[in-house]
Amino acid sequence: MRLLIVDDESPARERLRRLLEEIEDCEVVGEADNGEQALATCGELRPDVVLLDVRMPGLSGIQVARHIDSLEDPPAVIFTTAYDQYAVEAFETEAVGYLLKPVRKEKLAHALRHASRVSPNRLIKVAETARIEHRREQICARLGETLKLIPLQDIYYFNADQKYVTVRHRGGESLIDESLKALAEEFAPDFLRIHRNALIAEKYISAVERTDSGQYVVRVRECGDVLEVSRRHASELLRRIRGESH
Repeated sequence: MRLLIVDDESPARERLRRLLEEIEDCEVVGEADNGEQALATCGELRPDVVLLDVRMPGLSGIQVARHIDSLEDPPAVIFTTAYDQYAVEAFETEAVGYLLKPVRKEKLAHALRHASRVSPNRLIKVAETARIEHRREQICARLGETLKLIPLQDIYYFNADQKYVTVRHRGGESLIDESLKALAEEFAPDFLRIHRNALIAEKYISAVERTDSGQYVVRVRECGDVLEVSRRHASELLRRIRGESH
């Protein structure tokens, strides 16, 4: 079993490494001390299991786990946490594997035997119950086995096309395997639905125009793209850009 240890505290990583050396058929293939490093290492080393600290500066363990799920063959995840009433309650409610710090060898061995992949929906529920901010500040796109983080502030719009969603951003375009509906719920009110296939960052709307045929279109600031607005979403869009309240 190939393992990756992720924790922002060096003593915690050392303790896990020592314990794993005493457990049969376990090999630590890497360590990471923050979320971004964890994602890069995960794509590169492709571990079977990630031991993941819940609360870290920057990306939380919950956010890292959601991004890891973008990999073609995601590893199993076991969270590690100092005693935290809300986190423990959330993990137990959603039947997600976790270990309390300081981690005990017997508990670790048991968790490894029962380690499994965690679904994104379950992770969102854990984040909410554990009172960990669940709205992401980055979107994760997969390039082969590499995970690329796209800052939310750099995203102009999302455009759905059958199974995949294209993210149009300052660095170009990336494909993600997420639903537009879930993205709209997570990133409201900063992103507006203007079409069943399109979600745009309000701050990047440079103009809303009406064509000769009566069709509304949005001009996107910086990238210069022009997006269609469906009749269904036109009134809400106009209300928002005029600054009207409900």
